[in-house]
Amino acid sequence: MLKLLNLLKDGRFHSGQALGEALGVSRSAVWKQLQHLESELNLSIHKVRGRGYQLAAPLALLDAGVIAAQSEGELWPLYIHDAIDSTNAEALRAVGQGQAAPFVVLAERQSAGRGRRGRQWVSPFAENLYYSLVLRIEGGMRQLEGLSLVVGLAVMRTLHGFGVEQAGLKWPNDVLVAEQKIAGILLELVGDPADVCHVVIGVGINVNMQTNDQVDQQWTSMKREAGAPIDRNLLVARLNVQLQHELARHRRYGFAAFQEEWEQAHVWQGRKVALIAGTSHTHGIVRGVDGQGGLRLEVDGVEKSFSGGELSLRLRDDS
Repeated sequence: MLKLLNLLKDGRFHSGQALGEALGVSRSAVWKQLQHLESELNLSIHKVRGRGYQLAAPLALLDAGVIAAQSEGELWPLYIHDAIDSTNAEALRAVGQGQAAPFVVLAERQSAGRGRRGRQWVSPFAENLYYSLVLRIEGGMRQLEGLSLVVGLAVMRTLHGFGVEQAGLKWPNDVLVAEQKIAGILLELVGDPADVCHVVIGVGINVNMQTNDQVDQQWTSMKREAGAPIDRNLLVARLNVQLQHELARHRRYGFAAFQEEWEQAHVWQGRKVALIAGTSHTHGIVRGVDGQGGLRLEVDGVEKSFSGGELSLRLRDDS
């Protein structure tokens, strides 16, 4: 099926006979594969008598060679999958099998993509970026402090470079454009965080998605904001460079070096919010983040810091 997709990805018309000859199958077999492409990958294919078959829009698939050619700095090993449960899950499996870090797992589609707090991450085929970077962490907890916030800065700056200039950060792991989510970050650890461990940095970016009724919150995409399709291979290359730069700075100086610039990028700075932990709600005003990446919240006139993987932040109606 993916061989057929590679023949069609140029967006031009191809006759059933030519496709069958290229694949070594009958025209009826080509027709069945086309039906699978439409149903399984939700692709729109035009069928015109006398001309053949054409994708509704050209398709640019992820390509390790193209990414490498557009990259600067260190070339991380890339593992690209056509379809997978989730890039984070595959990355964790690779760590368990002894794969040496750093490396990156990418996918065209996820069947079980997930965000924080177990939420589904909608993952249509070849439209967005589903990216997981695996790092080996030595030196204890200091190397993990504020790490997801540093990754958020790298993602935001990458988006700015593609013309999505209004992208900003929401504590702890979201990138927003005018209150609409455009990217999310999910970190997962395996090993001993006080000694040696591996961290999987999962990044999901809405790239060329235009419509999707499965997403249960306000969202936007790079294509919507920039007004043109985005080259996902170039996006991976630039994200790698940005991450390499920010992660090196984090290793050297810790999160305290990022504190001020992160607060400047926080779109809810000074806003009235509710901090949710399970069934508990804490109301306050966002004052920033501390030197470890925890949220600084003014609660009843007293500033307090909050951190933890299960916390969620929501704007209050009177904000």
